[in-house]
Amino acid sequence: MLTPKSNSKSGMKDKQRSSKKPKLIQGSATKLASKLVKSSPTKLAATKIPTAKTEVKTIARSSLKDQIRDKKGKAKATDDELAPLPSSFKIMAGSYEKLLYGLEGTVSVEGSSHQFHLKPIFIFPAHISSVKAVAASPNGGKWLATGSSDEIIKVWDLRRRKEVGGLMHHEAYLLGSITHLAFPSRSHLVSASEDGTLCIFHARDWTVLRTLKGHKGRVNCVAVHPSGKAALSVGKDRTLRMWDLMRGKGSASTKLGKEGELVRWSTGGTLFVVQTMSTLDIYTTDMNMIHTVQHRSRIHDIKFCKRVEGEGELLLVAAEDKKVSVYEIPADREQTPRIIAHFVGHENRVKAIDALAVALPPASGTHRTSTTLVGTISSDGKIRVYDLASMPVEAAEAPAELHPLTEYDSKGSRLTCMAMADGDDVTGAAAAAGGKRKREVQDDESADGWAERQNPEGEISQEEDASEEGESEEENIEGEEEDGEEVEN
Repeated sequence: MLTPKSNSKSGMKDKQRSSKKPKLIQGSATKLASKLVKSSPTKLAATKIPTAKTEVKTIARSSLKDQIRDKKGKAKATDDELAPLPSSFKIMAGSYEKLLYGLEGTVSVEGSSHQFHLKPIFIFPAHISSVKAVAASPNGGKWLATGSSDEIIKVWDLRRRKEVGGLMHHEAYLLGSITHLAFPSRSHLVSASEDGTLCIFHARDWTVLRTLKGHKGRVNCVAVHPSGKAALSVGKDRTLRMWDLMRGKGSASTKLGKEGELVRWSTGGTLFVVQTMSTLDIYTTDMNMIHTVQHRSRIHDIKFCKRVEGEGELLLVAAEDKKVSVYEIPADREQTPRIIAHFVGHENRVKAIDALAVALPPASGTHRTSTTLVGTISSDGKIRVYDLASMPVEAAEAPAELHPLTEYDSKGSRLTCMAMADGDDVTGAAAAAGGKRKREVQDDESADGWAERQNPEGEISQEEDASEEGESEEENIEGEEEDGEEVEN
């Protein structure tokens, strides 16, 4: 029987607690972690930082497009294009039962084909309430963050499999349940909450860089542009808000007329989609809504992916109908997206999806060296993995049905959220360099760094922010020397 550790709010703030840091206890499907000792994450409980006013009534059609381009008029490239691919992967999933599941995925060659395997590496109660959000740092990063309706963000070191501490910046008295988490880079974490705010944390020491205010009510989702310069958020106030991450403040907002539940950028950052119930509204960066797609059932999650074979972009839609529907996004903006395939196999609603590119070992029956894996979780308690390379290059009359490569059964847990991350091994140049990934050198670090100007008391100076147009410290979110130092209690 699982014995959750005592992590009440008062206990999390008690500096006299033991400084022992608990490890993520290894386990299996039948042998779960039975005890976790509480850490004292006092350094992680950051002080609230006030920000300048962020209220702007309307979005100029050119503002979003201009904001995500550099001084030369070119969209900024990302680290993903240079980073070597992992040869293994991890899947982390949270549940209503407060449990956090960690699975390790590997690829082997049997005969002339690739075989995929999942095995549990940890299972334990991570929060005192249901786990609502989970995110892993990209490109070989070591951090895992989990959010819960207990209003705490837990930070974990995936490599050492231990808890670092808890971030309690969101305001509990405003019902600060965590609604969304994202790592736009290895060095920064963005969170959204029911208290109506977004928070930006620095992964080096887990201090709060900015608290972004503007939504009047719960924030449902936040999406950072691939360039790292801007973000979009949607919430209960039925608005779409744009945030300038270079200056650390809101830049504009527009009324949607309905509550947006999810917002996602395309892989190239040229499109974004806002989801409400079973409706998908697709926009360009000029804020032109080019398509409205009415899905057949209630939508729970969406994800843009590039094709593995051929050119083009796909939109994966997880829904109440127990399937993940794959929409083809035509290069011609005049053509309406259409379903070309379904990922099938779940016996209940599909709650969340994620995707990760991985390297494949050489096999005699194929010349493929890499693929993109899609992970899914469902209320049926199953975690499944699909191969995006099995998508048909040419769309047929009827959508193709794609079956899972492998699966893991949590034995009835009601899974709520998931994230995929690189495994401990990488290929190519990274292996030769001791596993370190290449980092892209930016032409102008001061333009690409996130706003982090603070006065000695740790508060952001609104006067300075206004007079200097929010010029930021010369720190690039993708140019950190290290992933982040471990916080000592």
